[in-house]
Amino acid sequence: QVQLVESGGGLVQAGGSLRLSCAASGRTFSRHAMGWFRQAPGKEREFVATITSGGMTNTADSAKGRFTISRDNAKNTVALQMNSLTPEDTDVYYCAAAWAMTTIPINRVQYDYWGQGTQVTVSS
Repeated sequence: QVQLVESGGGLVQAGGSLRLSCAASGRTFSRHAMGWFRQAPGKEREFVATITSGGMTNTADSAKGRFTISRDNAKNTVALQMNSLTPEDTDVYYCAAAWAMTTIPINRVQYDYWGQGTQVTVSS
């Protein structure tokens, strides 16, 4: 069982930056692909970025060039650096873990463990 706890959300003005962090429990962190998703009320949870156990990354088109995902296996953490934020980035952001697989997981159904989410609000 893996427990995930997100932090770093908050209120920021458009054009600003936030850094989300996710701390994972357990001894299997380095074996998981780690992802970030986001969800607005009444909408489906959508993929933002992922990083595999080997360090390969994939970022949604809406976040490319602005968001960067990274991981620290020694600290069991994954981070999402978000720059040039817009009001459209306002969502609840979730950290997720997937057991290692041959493909880079970008679909929420591929993830086995989820955090409780952290709210990001970008004001115009």
